[in-house]
Amino acid sequence: MADALVFHFDDETEGRIRDLWKRLGEAGIPGAGDRPRVTLAVAGSIPPPARKALRSELELLSIPDLWLHTLGTLPGDERMLLLGAVVDTELLAVHSAVHDVLAGKVKNPSAYYFPGAWIPCCVLAEDLDTDQLAAAFSTLLPPEPVRAAVRKISIVDTGTGDAETLLTTR
Repeated sequence: MADALVFHFDDETEGRIRDLWKRLGEAGIPGAGDRPRVTLAVAGSIPPPARKALRSELELLSIPDLWLHTLGTLPGDERMLLLGAVVDTELLAVHSAVHDVLAGKVKNPSAYYFPGAWIPCCVLAEDLDTDQLAAAFSTLLPPEPVRAAVRKISIVDTGTGDAETLLTTR
């Protein structure tokens, strides 16, 4: 169980990602999760003082829309299909600011989400075998770019799914 700091999207974006999940499901590949998101940070625990500091910092930042554009996967044994975000200076600035706030305030941070290692993406399918991964790519190629408007930034308990909203935009 861990806490994840995530971007949640507007209804249109969520609908487009759910449509991709549906297409995968029709091909026999289960979609990932219960709500589309991009994860900025994960830690064993993000305690209340860190949450308060994050909330204060997020209120000062301009949160950009994301372009989810690249169909891909990550290296390693955990095979997943993802829709990667175009990385630009605005997105990196928000990510860096978040990690500056979290530094030294959280327990067991995940290095996969640190600046320089982070791959901003929305997971479309997880725990795939090689055949499922190939079928998933075939099902969704070529991907249509999705302009993802961030509407909420929340901390999600990865074990229970409970979420605490830190910021609602627009």
